Amino acid sequence: MPAPLSLSIAQARRLVLAAQGFAARPRRSALAPAHLMQVVQRLGVLQIDSVNAVVRSHYLPLFSRLGDYPHAMLDALAWGRGRERKLFEYWGHEASLLPLHLYPAMAWRMARAREGRGIYKELARFGVDQKAVVHRVLDTVREQGALGAGSLSTRQERAGPWWDWSAEKLALEWLFAAGQVTVAGRRGFERLYDLPERVIPAAILSQPIPDEARAHGELLLHAAGALGVATEKDLRDYFRLDPADTRQSLAQLIDGRQLQRCEVAGWRQPAYCLPQVRVPRRVEASALLSPFDSLVWERDRTERLFGFRYRLEIYTPAHKRVYGYYVLPFLYNERIVARVDVRAARASAELRVLAVHGEGQGLDQEALLALARQLTAMAGWLGLAAVTLECTRRPELHGLLNL
Repeated sequence: MPAPLSLSIAQARRLVLAAQGFAARPRRSALAPAHLMQVVQRLGVLQIDSVNAVVRSHYLPLFSRLGDYPHAMLDALAWGRGRERKLFEYWGHEASLLPLHLYPAMAWRMARAREGRGIYKELARFGVDQKAVVHRVLDTVREQGALGAGSLSTRQERAGPWWDWSAEKLALEWLFAAGQVTVAGRRGFERLYDLPERVIPAAILSQPIPDEARAHGELLLHAAGALGVATEKDLRDYFRLDPADTRQSLAQLIDGRQLQRCEVAGWRQPAYCLPQVRVPRRVEASALLSPFDSLVWERDRTERLFGFRYRLEIYTPAHKRVYGYYVLPFLYNERIVARVDVRAARASAELRVLAVHGEGQGLDQEALLALARQLTAMAGWLGLAAVTLECTRRPELHGLLNL
């Protein structure tokens, strides 16, 4: 058996950044939907989150890799009509947008949801105990077309905080997890549900459904391509696969030489990558990253790769936060060199920079200039007139902003 591929941590970083789409040369021509799809196909998943402190999280990874593009372009790919639609919503990593070609590979997850497996216990219980409500909601969607939970709700009392959902909302979420309805569009941020046959192209629905083992293998291969180099835990986390399913499929992929084992300096666990990978000689990139970007969402992996300890503080009480409410890592070349707490103040048309914290060796003049350019570009992309610096720790940024 040949010795496994050996990578230094610097080589691993470059391989990962290239796999995640950060090594491509900047485009000089106007962006088209095909350019967005190239990135989504590469990543396989865009995580959706409700927090809108800067912009909804699914928009930001494409900006980080491509720069300025119209939000409506992604909206059309995700929720457009007919041939415009290239993506679908489902539980990929978390709630996610995925390329349509992965729809059959998610059928096993839908089947498990119908059996009450792989979904939240409360939702699984609801599907068993409230079948009459589930059938009534499904019949209503079948008869009336795309509907949101608000238009179906029969509750009289006010909803409580967080996940105090109505019975109809729970029914829709169960049906969504089970693949009996899908997301046809959105009204604001509210999902509108319809039958899959009225949303997903017939050419996708008519494809053979792979068995669980084959689907897991397909998802693991996609994860390996998107991650560049990864441990077993990294691979299964990408599409939220179970450990037992992953171990079996991983062994088959290695036996079939679709994946190869490798070693990364400083990593305790063995790693895996696609055969015949090419490590770039260098990666020149400058990007503000969503907290839900696939480059950084697995926190232990982020620390192993970049020496960057990253934790969300959105749900941390304000007085206990270390870095801020909505903190974007700043990638510069092959390092994460800062974290930036930003907020889109739409009423005053400003991108407010509340804090900038340097990492490692800190921000030199070139990195500061790159950060200023990214902040200015982000403000323009969001339709905001200016960037305002509201922290005192980085006064040198003042002269660089809005250049």
